[in-house]
Amino acid sequence: MDEVFKALADGSRRRLLDSLNVRSGQSLQELCAGLEMTRQAVSKHLGVLEGANLVSTVWRGREKLHYLNAEPINAIADRWMSRYDRARAAALADLKTALEQESMESTEFVYTTYIKTTPQRLWQALTDPVFTRRYWGVALETDWQEGSTITWHEGEFTSSDSEQVVLEARPYRRLAYAWHTMTAEKAREAGLDEQDVRKAVAEPRSKVSFDIEPLDGQVKLTVIHGGFEPGSVILRTCRVGWPALLSSLKTLLETGDALPPAGGAAPAGQPAAAQ
Repeated sequence: MDEVFKALADGSRRRLLDSLNVRSGQSLQELCAGLEMTRQAVSKHLGVLEGANLVSTVWRGREKLHYLNAEPINAIADRWMSRYDRARAAALADLKTALEQESMESTEFVYTTYIKTTPQRLWQALTDPVFTRRYWGVALETDWQEGSTITWHEGEFTSSDSEQVVLEARPYRRLAYAWHTMTAEKAREAGLDEQDVRKAVAEPRSKVSFDIEPLDGQVKLTVIHGGFEPGSVILRTCRVGWPALLSSLKTLLETGDALPPAGGAAPAGQPAAAQ
């Protein structure tokens, strides 16, 4: 956590985070235009923030986009918050909230975490129903071949259709698939009001990808859930559910025990948690 506190100690880096909090997914050129800093200074500060895992980067063609990443703050809040005095804990909680609340303009959720495991073990945890049920409560029934349909099992909820398919499957490197069909019953189960239920059901199908990269005895996992429209109800709930789900996945792989869902709410399978 030393890198996180060092990164946050600098006012210029905090301004960069503020800019990304207003609109996540900016290029270096866009960040420079909105701040009174040279391109070289912005690039240097972004390198520090990326090194502290407070910023995730995604290449779109030849353009590198920068996204807020809440994982380090979530780790502090979930595991060590009680060690700090009340004022500092409140400040960290405020920052955690800010990092998780992207602007209405955002159309995708990006999150990076580092897990002490192997690419093979992580791939198994993402694809094997025995694993996914433990930290997610979801089982995905498919042969994990590109183009194959996926049947989604979650409690009494089952979803399968011709567009719910595996999009990419490169073992131990990259996995991508179409998200499950949203139904009114599923949205209501998550506690959405009727107005949000109608919006969620009408939204286009989203997709999620998992990029796996071995790095210094651990694995860097970047999750991108995209394909949303501005103001998406499902994306709004993704920002709550995915961090909890990925924290449970990390804990399971590193300790053998998954975290219980916060407040009894299930993570990313449901709209209330990660739709």
